[in-house]
Amino acid sequence: MTIVQITPLLTEELFQHIWQYRLFNQAGLTSLEGEPVQIIFPGRRNTNAGPDFIAARIRIGKTQWAGNVELHLRTSDWYRHRHQHNPQYGNMILHVVFEHDVTAPVPSDVPCLELQQYIPKLLLRRYAYLRQSEAFVPCGMNAAKTPPLVLMAWKDRLMAERLERKAGIMQGWLRQNKYNWEEVCYWAIVRSFGGPVNSEMFLQLARSLPYQLVLRHRHNLLQLEALLFGQAGMLEGSFEEEYPQHLQKEYAFLRHKYRLQPLQGRLWKWLRMRPSSFPTIRIASLAHLLYRHAHFFSQIMETTELPALEKWLDMPPSPYWEYHYRFDTPVVQTRRPAKAAIHNILINTVLPLLYLYGKERGAAHYQERALNMMARLPAEENSVIKGWKETGMEAECAADSQALLELRQSYCEQKKCLDCAIGVRLLRQGLA
Repeated sequence: MTIVQITPLLTEELFQHIWQYRLFNQAGLTSLEGEPVQIIFPGRRNTNAGPDFIAARIRIGKTQWAGNVELHLRTSDWYRHRHQHNPQYGNMILHVVFEHDVTAPVPSDVPCLELQQYIPKLLLRRYAYLRQSEAFVPCGMNAAKTPPLVLMAWKDRLMAERLERKAGIMQGWLRQNKYNWEEVCYWAIVRSFGGPVNSEMFLQLARSLPYQLVLRHRHNLLQLEALLFGQAGMLEGSFEEEYPQHLQKEYAFLRHKYRLQPLQGRLWKWLRMRPSSFPTIRIASLAHLLYRHAHFFSQIMETTELPALEKWLDMPPSPYWEYHYRFDTPVVQTRRPAKAAIHNILINTVLPLLYLYGKERGAAHYQERALNMMARLPAEENSVIKGWKETGMEAECAADSQALLELRQSYCEQKKCLDCAIGVRLLRQGLA
């Protein structure tokens, strides 16, 4: 038994990865009992309770065995994990450990293989570097050196994962309202007007105003604005200007008529955002969109051209907001939200909803349309995409930027390098 301080950042996840892909020297493997060991098939990863690998085929001495394999960083972990009391660990053919730290193999009737002397130290050092890295992404400038075909396939998968996750949220809404696609679309569009800061408040606003109620008043812009601003809790107190006074009076009537309960206006966020992104400007633009277009979902399904969708969402607020960002606070002239705001709604709401509809109905052409439009929209501009650009990874379209956002959020920030095509390639490079 060789006593070596176990690598501090070696995890069971890495150890299982090393075993699964045989990233160790397989020549001269010997069990603790002194018998030669040949790995014919390491087994399949078991995602359920029980041993780590099932259906493995191992030759030990002159006998070929088929069965389960359990991995531990230390032999004593067998007791620490209380496997001795679990009948699921009965059909074991091999116990694989990084470090054998007890006097005899455990369990006593199963051969034990200590792997630490067979694992390349370079692999462990690379993994430790990635785990300890405090860079924007663990692999830093090396990510951009990934072969184009590998990177393209990985980005396609990342973009699909992000689409599925966003579609999954709306799928949950569909179950809540018994598959009312129009109302789910209404919730999703309204939520998207909040951007990254006020999205949940806008969702609460949508839920507080049933879509059928909105449709009932869609031909009267003042009533729509009164309903939205009133439900947002922004018509409390007194106003000096005529426009908010009219809204306040209109909302008081509608609130009483429909027994509405407004949100708490103090919950809206205003700090550190451009005035063109203020919730007041977004609500005013939303009111105009509702005024000009009914049945959001039907229009999205019927619109096959990207410029038509962009035009559909490009709704300026009413004239009052050309000289105001807030009620009773005039300015020389306001700036309209940039076109990027429209693209963000398409990327984060409209196209995931289109994708979900195709998935739910088994209509692949809707999914293909969503993917094609994603590839034709310009890449998003934010701090994450800027950070990737500094590493040499530049997004050429929205599909790229969505993939890179997903990579950073779901893999890099969580140091899931073993699940990342880029990380795995860097770990294995030159080991074969």
